[in-house]
Amino acid sequence: MKRRFSVVESLVRLFESREEERHATLHTSDGCIEEEKCATLHTSDGCIEEESDATLHLSEGWMEEESDATLHSSDGWMEEERYLEGEAEPEEELFDQASETEDNTEFDPDYHSTDEEEEEDPPDVEAAYQSKNWNILWTSTTPSERRGRLPSHRVIKMTPGPTRFACSNAKDIISTFELFFPDDIKKILIEMSNLEGKRVFGKAWKNLDWTDIQAYFGLLILAGVYRSHHEALSSLWNGVSGRAIFRATMSLNTFTIMSRIFCFYRRVAGPGRQKDDKLAPVRDIWEKWVQRLPLLYNPGPSITVDECLVPFRGRCPFKQYMPSKPSKYGIKIWAACDSSSSYAWNMQIYTGKAADRKPEKNQGMRVVLDMTSGLQGHTITCDNFFTSYALGEELLRRKMTMIGTVRSNKPELPPALLSVKGRARFSSMFAFTETHALVSYCPRKNKNVLLMSTLHRDAAISNKDHKKPEIILDYNKTKGGVDNLDKLVATYTCQRKINRWPMVVFFNMLDVSAYNSLVLWTEINPMWNKQKCFKRRLFLEELGEALVTPFMTRRQTIPRSLASQNMVKEAQAGSSENEASPKEVPYHKVMEARACTVEVKETGPSPASTPSKRKRCQVCESKLGKKTNMTCSKCNMYICRSHAVITSYCYPCNKRKKV
Repeated sequence: MKRRFSVVESLVRLFESREEERHATLHTSDGCIEEEKCATLHTSDGCIEEESDATLHLSEGWMEEESDATLHSSDGWMEEERYLEGEAEPEEELFDQASETEDNTEFDPDYHSTDEEEEEDPPDVEAAYQSKNWNILWTSTTPSERRGRLPSHRVIKMTPGPTRFACSNAKDIISTFELFFPDDIKKILIEMSNLEGKRVFGKAWKNLDWTDIQAYFGLLILAGVYRSHHEALSSLWNGVSGRAIFRATMSLNTFTIMSRIFCFYRRVAGPGRQKDDKLAPVRDIWEKWVQRLPLLYNPGPSITVDECLVPFRGRCPFKQYMPSKPSKYGIKIWAACDSSSSYAWNMQIYTGKAADRKPEKNQGMRVVLDMTSGLQGHTITCDNFFTSYALGEELLRRKMTMIGTVRSNKPELPPALLSVKGRARFSSMFAFTETHALVSYCPRKNKNVLLMSTLHRDAAISNKDHKKPEIILDYNKTKGGVDNLDKLVATYTCQRKINRWPMVVFFNMLDVSAYNSLVLWTEINPMWNKQKCFKRRLFLEELGEALVTPFMTRRQTIPRSLASQNMVKEAQAGSSENEASPKEVPYHKVMEARACTVEVKETGPSPASTPSKRKRCQVCESKLGKKTNMTCSKCNMYICRSHAVITSYCYPCNKRKKV
């Protein structure tokens, strides 16, 4: 009780001192400030009652707490009196006072009323999260219903990996490579090369076939495997320091002639054709080849879209200068690759500005939409050249998501995430809309990185020392699809020094086809050289040897060097053994032989060929098949005496012979 009296007395003294100072400084016409104090001490039966009425009036806007406490007790101690509702108060109270309604109730400083409304962002914070063009309002918090990642119902409809068509036709390495060069492309290469040969050599020219062009491709690939694509041809064909396989395949003069006449377009173009279409020399074969890429492989959940530069310093109407690339000058190609395997799924050559010389608007958005046409459910990873708010919205309409870095000059960014002043190292700031997430990460002082994503929906951060957001971690995992393809292609490239830019484009087609065929072959045959870490070099070596072997077997002249002679003899001996060995008989041929019901009378021993190995008759039913060493003289199919004629022909071949 004494403590309460001391508190009241201290408040009264403080109030008196302040009022005296104000009376000394302020002079007003109407008296300005009045002070009322009424203190009456009433004693009854030895008890004391103190009534203190203090009214604080502040003219400058600051407020004091008005305390009216009259303490009284029923047994003679202190009683508490409150103002009646009918009494007029001196001034309207500005703050509501909380009264205790229950006995023995004390004030809890940690108590927060549930009736208070949530604090709203001040106007300056709201303006900081407004985009620079005032079209997009970002927020610093994520709604609870949108936390996590994109809903799981958006799934990829295609099965990642080689398609059924690729699996059924990729029987060996050379057949896997030739999947990228169908018959229509082969026809163009053969016809245009022979046409150019006739134009250059006239009547002395002998037409080429696909075996000749195969051998030419094989030598180019082998030169790239040996890191000799810039080495002089005379050095490659040298008898001492050169490679034996080059001399065993063809002579140096033959390779030079094929390099001179190899072509896939008409060298003499019509008037005005080059001006109308900059890509006219390669458009036909390029479009057929690009259409082949998505037919053989289905990409995984993440796809990378970026540009790659094919080195070239000659004359080209759309040659580009990119100082960030190792070669700096060359032909720029937009590419969409699988993020995990770097399989080139789609490609497009950049031909520069249009004929009117006006720059293309929203070029990055147009390229991404063209590269990802036909996909659904995938996540597109791109760099700051392509990423924009509008691109994310358009990809969402097509049921795809996006992750990418953003340039700081984009008008859709809020100023709050652009400032780095006072930001701590490894700190992150997030901003969200209904469809997009934006993060600003500081890897070091006064440096930030901006990323935009439509896949992520929350502000998840790694618990490691770098404290990187999950958006950045996912971007780092999927950003290297095209760059990895560019690096691998440049390692064992078959590019030769040449002044014709169409040939540079075609050499890049060979490099990409060789790498894509490696991806197909290793995924179809996962146990192939599983323990070795240089699979690509082994694959290219086997591919090059397989391409030159058919040309080597039909070579009539023998090279001079001993190593080359041995290679030619081994190839020709292997081809003769393959011809003598029984081939796999097609199913329709077996059924045709079974359908024949002609009875044959045995007239003594048959002059059929008799190999040492015995096998079951391929014409008889599986349960009744007899073992025999007699084969058909034409198709080498194993036949028993009941299905053979005297001349040792099977029924189908005998009919064709009579005809």
